[in-house]
Amino acid sequence: MDILSDAVAAMRLGRPHSALRDKFAPWGNRFDAHNGAGFHVLLRGTAWLLPEGDVRRAVRLEAGDVAFLAHGRGHALVSELDVVPEEFTLAPDGTWPAPPPRPALGPTPDAVMLCGAYQLDRSHAHPLLGQLPDVVHLPARVGAHRSVRAAVELLGEELDAPRPGSDTIVPALLDTLLLYILRAWWLEQGHDGAPASGWAAALTEPPLAAALHAVHGDPAHGWTVAELAALGGLSRAAFARRFAAAVGMPPLAYLTWWRMTTAGRLLREADLPLRLVAHRTGYTSEFAFAKAFKREFGVAPGQYRTAAAA
Repeated sequence: MDILSDAVAAMRLGRPHSALRDKFAPWGNRFDAHNGAGFHVLLRGTAWLLPEGDVRRAVRLEAGDVAFLAHGRGHALVSELDVVPEEFTLAPDGTWPAPPPRPALGPTPDAVMLCGAYQLDRSHAHPLLGQLPDVVHLPARVGAHRSVRAAVELLGEELDAPRPGSDTIVPALLDTLLLYILRAWWLEQGHDGAPASGWAAALTEPPLAAALHAVHGDPAHGWTVAELAALGGLSRAAFARRFAAAVGMPPLAYLTWWRMTTAGRLLREADLPLRLVAHRTGYTSEFAFAKAFKREFGVAPGQYRTAAAA
C-alpha cells in the first residue's frame, strides 16, 4: 500500500479547486483560516507570504516558488511588506471566484499566481500532515522538484485555456500536485546530512516502512508489535521505540487509529452494512466496532454516515 496516498485519501473531502490570478503592484490579499489546506505558486514576479498576517515570519517568494499551507491557517500574500492586504472572499460554494477576463491588450501583470485549496477532514487529520510546518516552501532551483514543476505547468495550461475534459483533468492534477509537494518535502528530509526523523524516517527507513505498509495493506489483521517488528528485522523494544518516535504514537495505537480512519472512509464512500465495515477493520463484533468508533469520532457509525451524506 502507498502510505502517502492513503494519508491524503483518508482526509480528503469534496473536490479541490484552483485559479490563476494576475496581480498589478501594489497588491495584497488576506485569506481567512479554513478547514482545508492551500497552496500558492508564483509563476511570475515576486511576493511575500505572511503566515497568520505576521510580518516577522514573512516568506519571500520568487518566480517558480511553491508554498503549501497544510494547516488551513489564515495568511496574507502581498507584493511588498508595507502593503495592507484586502480580504479575499471565496464564492458561495466555497470555490475560488472566477478571475476577471484578461484584456487582449493591456499592461503586463507584475505577478501571476496559481493558487488552490483542498478540503480536508480536520477532525481526523493524519499525523503525517500534522508534522508539517506552517509553510512548506519549495524554492525554485535548477533541477529540483521536477515533478512539482511539471504538474504546475500542466495545471496552469488547463486553467489558462480550459478545453474539453478540463473539469476532470484539473481536479486530478490538483491531487497529483498535492502528492508531489508532500513527497518532495518528506523525501528530501535528511538530505542535508542529518538523519531523517519523523515521517521522513517512517516513509524511508525499511523497518518502519514495512510495518506501515503491513498495517495499511491489511488493517483487519490482528497485528502484534512482535509481528510488525519482525517484518523489519528489529527487536520488539527497538521497533516500538523507533516507530513511536517517527510516527508520533505507539504501533498498536496507530493500528487502531488507522482502522478507525479506514472505517470512516468506508462509511463516507461505500454503502456497506456496518457488519462488513467492522469486519474489514478487524472487528468480529458490531458492538465492539461501534464502541471503538464512537470513542474515536465522538458519534456512532450510523450517525457519522448520515452526517457525511447530508
